Amino acid sequence: MTVKMASHPKRKEIYKYEAPWILYAMNWSVRPDHRFRLAVGSFIEEYNNKVQIVGLDEERSEFNSRSTFDHPYPCTKIIWIPDAKGAYPDLLATSGDYLRIWRVISDTETRLECLLNNNKNSDYCAPLTSFDWNEVDPNILGTSSIDTTCTIWGLETGQVLGRVNLVSGHVKTQLIAHDKEVYDIAFSRAGGGRDMFASVGADGSVRMFDLRHLEHSTIIYEDPQHQPLLRLCWNKQDPNYLATMAMDSMEVIILDVRVPCTPVARLNNHRACVNGIAWAPHSSCHICTAADDHQALIWDIQQMPRAIEDPILAYTADGEINQIQWATTQPDWISICYNNNLEILRV
Repeated sequence: MTVKMASHPKRKEIYKYEAPWILYAMNWSVRPDHRFRLAVGSFIEEYNNKVQIVGLDEERSEFNSRSTFDHPYPCTKIIWIPDAKGAYPDLLATSGDYLRIWRVISDTETRLECLLNNNKNSDYCAPLTSFDWNEVDPNILGTSSIDTTCTIWGLETGQVLGRVNLVSGHVKTQLIAHDKEVYDIAFSRAGGGRDMFASVGADGSVRMFDLRHLEHSTIIYEDPQHQPLLRLCWNKQDPNYLATMAMDSMEVIILDVRVPCTPVARLNNHRACVNGIAWAPHSSCHICTAADDHQALIWDIQQMPRAIEDPILAYTADGEINQIQWATTQPDWISICYNNNLEILRV
């Protein structure tokens, strides 16, 4: 891919949406009938938070809010069902105190389908730090929690034509994944894409699991200073590579699962803490990083293991970027959040 600002007669290169509150969680819809639709979550340091579904009106070249619904506590993550064919109900999941599955009924109405608690013994649930929705099998989700566990969920979406079926979920398996809090979980596309996932946590390790052999895990990497690892992101085209970042770190580490423990690259042009990582959906050698230095940087890592000195594209926002997502079905668009703003950028 040649990363350049493309010339398009009608479309702008940047669209901006201003929300009524500071934003944190954000994700692109992948349904073909909703091209420029995103969900954003508020970051208000109290119980009452919001999730808003916004869409780009391509005729008028502006974002508008489609629907807003209440969410207890800020969402730690939002993901639309990875259903590019539109075969499943139009679902959205959020993590926070619980994992919640929402159904978009219409442009203006969204309703809660189910609330999933990973603690069978009580109503109390340890907060969920993150989750991932399996792209190969949308009936599988995985959550990570501060109680050191990862939980794999089975979802029943009842794809019965002619009548609306309620969505429900159950715990397929739960495992103690780390010695301390687990901060992120992500399914790998390796081995068919259903059974392999990795997690990162406060113990500073990246661990890989196989649902078919849960009695042991593989430690892929451990931070030398035992700094907590906050994020984990698999390369979308080459499942040998993943990226992670440590707390308060200005660099992103690229790992190769075939060569555990030693990073194959370090991306360290940021001047403040990195907050987000997103691999290109359509290219194995492009990755975007975002940080408190207001910058979103796109890197070409083709030359690995030679050192990657500089990004190939840089964008400076008007605030600290706390979230970045690369649109799966529209790979020339990246979205970022800073303060109360959502921006989508054409790359």
